[in-house]
Formats: sequence, C-alpha cells, structure tokens
Amino acid sequence: MVPLLLVLLLVLILFGAGFAMEVLWWVALAVLVLWLVGFVARPKGSSGRWYRW
Repeated sequence: MVPLLLVLLLVLILFGAGFAMEVLWWVALAVLVLWLVGFVARPKGSSGRWYRW
C-alpha cells in the first residue's frame, strides 16, 4: 500500500511541475511578445527606450 501511495504522490508532483512549467512558458512568451511590441511601437523622438528603467 505504501509503494502505491508513493507512486501516486510522485505522479501528482510530476504532473503539477509539468503544468507549472507549461504555464511559465506561456507567461514568458506573453512577456516576450509585449516587449517586442513595445520595442517596435516606441514613441518617436525618445531616447530609444519605451520603458522607464
């Protein structure tokens, strides 16, 4: 019974980590797209940076 519970716990941990990694990849992709849009659509006559920092 204990090995079965350990295997199920391992499956749940791996599934949770895989789901979290998938979400992080989508978040990173969204940030990259926003950065690229901001880089292309920066205001004219500025120092070349569209962000303050």
